[in-house]
Amino acid sequence: MAGSQGSWTGGALTAGSLWKPKYAARAVFHPAWIPESVDPAVEQLKKIRLIAGTVAAIGVYTFVEGGFAFDEMLENMLTASVVLLLITPLTVGIMLFVWRRRGSVSGLKPSLFNSLKLLLLFVGTIVLTVVLLQSAGGAGFFILVLGPAVLWLIGFVARGAWHVGANFFGTAGVHRCLPPLLAAVTSWLMALPDLLTGDLHGLSLGMGVLFILGAPLTVTGIALLEMRRLEQRYGIRLAAHPATHPHLTPPPPPMPPNAPPAPPYLPPQGNPYGPGTGQPYHPGNPYGPGAGQPYPHGNPYGPSAGNPYNQGNPYGH
Repeated sequence: MAGSQGSWTGGALTAGSLWKPKYAARAVFHPAWIPESVDPAVEQLKKIRLIAGTVAAIGVYTFVEGGFAFDEMLENMLTASVVLLLITPLTVGIMLFVWRRRGSVSGLKPSLFNSLKLLLLFVGTIVLTVVLLQSAGGAGFFILVLGPAVLWLIGFVARGAWHVGANFFGTAGVHRCLPPLLAAVTSWLMALPDLLTGDLHGLSLGMGVLFILGAPLTVTGIALLEMRRLEQRYGIRLAAHPATHPHLTPPPPPMPPNAPPAPPYLPPQGNPYGPGTGQPYHPGNPYGPGAGQPYPHGNPYGPSAGNPYNQGNPYGH
């Protein structure tokens, strides 16, 4: 996607695109160091997993429970932030312990540090958004100032959640099986409080089980499909050390449906007959030496210029 100022151009954030949350979120939460997917089918699975994960994080049962509970959604966002902040490093730490038995993990430190920065930045953005939303109601006159900032942050967080839900803070740069694993673990922890307390939020048993268990079960199923496809097609196993995996090159992006055909072959520009400029056959007139009259001695039909029929009338006298 390219264009003038104010658009997304090659992964760089221009002055104009800074005001558009979707471009700013992509630049922040999907930087260039995150490896792209190597399988279009896995990419489609990620989208389904992401939708189910959003259900678990926000709690769609609040829509069914007599209307949308805005305050409860804010509480769920803060809970999701805490879960992410705790469970992501813990899960990655466990996997590092597993991989350490098969090789050194010191080479993974740069990728781990980059992922940690994305995690802290995303959690901090969520907390800031929730605090501003809770304080905007009693801001009075300052709502005119806070309003645009809050709206921008909401769009930024929503778009950022889409990116971090797909790449899970760039942990694919550490191991390509980490994003689906973290998504499954996080979704179950989000549903765990309701499972332990038996709080169905006023829903019947069947509906409560559907909305509480449906999301984590879906996320887990999709995550298992992702990891199985990575293992069968590319030899990437969760328990295997990342250094043992083959180097994968993402496929080239598909051509747009209305892309113009490639231009025909054009020969190199310039004189095809050799160096130099000007007339390729002879400098000046191509039919003889020198410039001007092509015949060396003037009129080829008779002496001198003037009347070609000798002096006077050609019929005599």
